[in-house]
Amino acid sequence: MSLMNKNEVLLLLKQLKVNPNKKLGQNFLTDKNIVKKIISISEISKDDILLEIGPGLGALTEELATKVKKIYAIEIDPRLYSYLNQKFSIYNNLEIIHGNVLELEIPFHNKVISNIPYSITGPIFEKIFFKKQAPIGVLIIEKSIADRIFLSSDYKNISRISIGVNTFMNPVSKSNISRNSFYPIPKIALSLIKIFPKENLHPFLLEKGSIDFFLKFIAGIMPYKNKNIANALNLYFQTLNNIQYTKEEILTILHKIDYKNNKLFSFKIEEFIEISKLFFS
Repeated sequence: MSLMNKNEVLLLLKQLKVNPNKKLGQNFLTDKNIVKKIISISEISKDDILLEIGPGLGALTEELATKVKKIYAIEIDPRLYSYLNQKFSIYNNLEIIHGNVLELEIPFHNKVISNIPYSITGPIFEKIFFKKQAPIGVLIIEKSIADRIFLSSDYKNISRISIGVNTFMNPVSKSNISRNSFYPIPKIALSLIKIFPKENLHPFLLEKGSIDFFLKFIAGIMPYKNKNIANALNLYFQTLNNIQYTKEEILTILHKIDYKNNKLFSFKIEEFIEISKLFFS
């Protein structure tokens, strides 16, 4: 394994004239045990087509390339992109793509294995996983987000990403990752998670239009999660120019399917889907 230690990473970054950019989430992996752990829980095979977001210096990429059918590695930094192209020129199954993952048309893949940029975790999830036939994900993300994804019976910590991930995916495993495994050391605590796509998505979420509505709907009501559902919906609809409901109309609609006017955080994932369906038109 040719994984570099901290001093070797520092030297290479200096040669490449790259100063780690916090905004781009540039924290470079320096711990071979973390790479082994990622490989182990990924359960990759020779038939897998992988997406890696932010390969950086290629510590994980190099290990993956020898084990799978194809890898698409998306790197936004032009200097790292050039470096990776040279470093991995011998691999016919590896394609380095230069650009912003949120702006690119992503080739087909069945697994995403990445230490993703922490500042755009939500948008990455929305683009990559919140859809039909989503890939499997093995990801290093911020621990506080991982904790919200792996819901307990207490929904008070529920958030937009909690609902999104648990609507489209099944969280499978979560373990803590030492911040000291990276250079520079991130200021946030980290977790390694594995998520699987749901085999049977709710029928309401099989078309792009209803998926887009649902995601916008959840984003709109979650700022009011400590309010009763009718108040939360009323406040959300007040922000929209093209949709208007009175509080009484909202209560009437909710009562049609016997939903009580309880606190927003007390509702379950399936109920959020049904409520969004009620107001989809």
